Amino acid sequence: MSKDLVIDAADPVLKSDFVTEMTRQIRAIDSYGVYDTATDIDVLDPLVLTKDRKRAIPIVGDPDEETLARVKAFYNAIAVMTEKECGKMAVPLMHISHEGFGRVLITVGKLVVMDKTLRDVHRFGFESLSKMKDEADKLLSVALNIVGKYPEVAGL
Repeated sequence: MSKDLVIDAADPVLKSDFVTEMTRQIRAIDSYGVYDTATDIDVLDPLVLTKDRKRAIPIVGDPDEETLARVKAFYNAIAVMTEKECGKMAVPLMHISHEGFGRVLITVGKLVVMDKTLRDVHRFGFESLSKMKDEADKLLSVALNIVGKYPEVAGL
């Protein structure tokens, strides 16, 4: 894998439930076995966009398959964490145009617990693993609050 990794192996965020689930999701959608022998840091590293990495990505562009897979893994991981917390099946639904614009929904039963508009998907990533986890925690918290507020709809 890449020699210029930006994730510190001693980062405690690597052991968090969400980051563990992210790693699992990325490996699950790796149908060609690219990550079979890779470390978790190798798997997660493309999600971290430092200023230099972000600068290297054009302002306007179409997302490639690898980037789309990372977006899918991120929202799949949030759905799995939602399901673990509330005990009801959570389903992510994602639609992204070839230009990198779209929407992600996560439903629990008949209830939409997350609705996120996506723009500039070709630049998808986070400043650090910690920022990725913070964003996921925020989305998860909102989703669980909605499930708690409307449990009868979530149960349908």
